[in-house]
This record gives sequence, C-alpha cells and structure tokens, in this order.
Amino acid sequence: MLWIILSLCGALTITSIGLVNPTSIGKLPSGARLERIEKSPHYKDGAFQNEFETQTMTSDKGFWNAMYDFLLKSYPNTIPDSVPAIRTDLKKLDPNADWLVWFGHSSYLMQLSGKRILVDPVFYKASPVSFINRAFRGTDIYRPSDMPEIDYLIITHDHWDHLDYQTVKELRTHVKQVICGLGVGADFEYWGYDSSQITEMDWGDSVTIGGFTFYCLPARHFSGRWLSRNQTLWASFLLETPAQKIYIGGDGGYDDRFKRLSEQFPGIDLAILENGQYNKNWSKIHLMPAELEQAARDIHAKKYMTVHHSKYKISTHAWDDPLKNEQKLREDSLDVLSPEIGAVVPLQ
Repeated sequence: MLWIILSLCGALTITSIGLVNPTSIGKLPSGARLERIEKSPHYKDGAFQNEFETQTMTSDKGFWNAMYDFLLKSYPNTIPDSVPAIRTDLKKLDPNADWLVWFGHSSYLMQLSGKRILVDPVFYKASPVSFINRAFRGTDIYRPSDMPEIDYLIITHDHWDHLDYQTVKELRTHVKQVICGLGVGADFEYWGYDSSQITEMDWGDSVTIGGFTFYCLPARHFSGRWLSRNQTLWASFLLETPAQKIYIGGDGGYDDRFKRLSEQFPGIDLAILENGQYNKNWSKIHLMPAELEQAARDIHAKKYMTVHHSKYKISTHAWDDPLKNEQKLREDSLDVLSPEIGAVVPLQ
C-alpha cells in the first residue's frame, strides 16, 4: 500500500525536489536478466502476475475514497507510545546453537546448523522518505553494523518495508549470498553487489548452497519501488537445512498455496507468516486475521511465528491487533512463538 500511496501523492515531484535519493529506487531489470524474466511462465503482458486474479484494491468505496479515508481520517491506537525491545549482542551468541532474533516488522536473523540467514532487513527507512512510515518508538535499535557475518540474505520482494537501500548497502561486504526473486538482483548489482553473490529464482526453482536448499514458492502480492509495478518477482521461500524446514512466507493474501505447501513439504518445523498491515480495502494482498489462522492450519507446521507488525503503521488497525491475532492462534491450540523485538528464540 505504501507504494500506491506515495505514487499518488506525487512521486515525481518528491524526487525532483531532492527528498528521495534516486539511487535508493534501484534499477529495473534489463539485458540478459530481462530476457530470463520474459521466459518465466509467471510474466505476461509485460509484468509478473499472481497465480490467481488479484485486485490490489478491494474497497467497495472506490479507489479514491479508500485512499482519502486512509490518508486523512484518524484511527485509534495505530501508533503506540513505545514498544518493548531488547538489545542483544548478536555477535556473541553461541555459534553452535540454533536461534532466531526478530527486529520488528518482517526483519529477522536466524542461525541454523551453523549458518546465519537474514531476512528482509530494514534498519533505516521503510519508505522513500524519512518523515513517512517512521519506526515506532523503542523499535529502531539495530543497525547493519550490529549484524554478524551473513551466509544468506533472503529478500522476499522489493517493497521499501522489506528492501532498504542503506541497510543492504552497508551489509554488502558481510553477505556471502543473496537469495531473491527474479529481477530483484538488478537492484543489488546497481548497489555494488557482485553478480556472483546473487541467486535470483522463479517460483518453482530450487538451489542448494552450502548444504542448505532454498525453494522459491508463490506469494499473492505485488512489487515495485516507484512508478513501475510488478517488474520483479515477489515470493515466499522454504528453507531446508540439514536439521529443519523453515517456511518464510513473505507478504501475500490467502489462497490454496498453503495447502499445496504442506503437501509438497510435510513436517515443516517453523512457518513464519505475515500478520499485520491488512485492511478490507486491500484484502487480497495481505492475510486478514481469519485467513491467518486458516493459512496456519493449512500448513500443519510444528510451530508458527508472525511478522509484519509492531514497528510501522501501514494500515488502519490498532498497532497491537496483530498481537491479539497471535493470542487467538494460541488459544486455538497452535504453538506460536511471540518474542519481543531483539529477544533470542531457541530453534530446535
């Protein structure tokens, strides 16, 4: 939704007066990268398509009325006074243990079988400009310099709240391999990463690196950092380590892919699902609360964790509604991890 809102509010004007660093917008795919994209069965009529027809806006009020409500109406309890967070020295954690540390929203670090995996890190700005979409008080306590060496950096899609230019720029010399959807590698190369560091994947692709297998799987969402939409692929990922299977859900509305996931990969140890920034006006591109529980039950994982909440306001629900959604899952007998930001969660 942030992409749409900023575009409609005069993206070109903002750029022209220097409030946005043009480099942070990234680069559209071209050359051999674009040729590969054009061969994808998911790329049609000049853009990537969801598996099922998906409306970005589902409001019965019409697009402009829905945008007016979102931008100009006030909604209660959308921004907290502060959010509890723990400052952990990530470089001193046990190198032989399996653990996860969540940084708020959709950013988290895992150590599994001796490898470190960083997902969708945003440690500076979750929008093109600093005065929009600011982090909640208390949550903005980690920086790229706090990260240990990263074996795999996973990017689920190129939206600003999942791919932050300054963050990945500062991480460049500390990342061994980037795993992302088709086209997203153009941004990383533009920002100084070597092509040998980047593995771009289409839905259905898999790759094994260092004993870890990454499966690129569908999501029901969209992409775009500025005015060009759906030129890069949004995705979810199944990570198979020597000891565990972890599902990284990314962003996306409900469909039958969760049932297909459990059939293709039975016995998932941990499923990390989106929970937050949902709204009836864009109900097909984010999981609504009732759909969150249905998705969890479709997957049949041993444990669950939810992300996409507790750091930014990108919708109209109360900031702590996603925490209540988690509690509802727990009351309905699902095993749900609910860590504070920065807390170390054992994974075994």
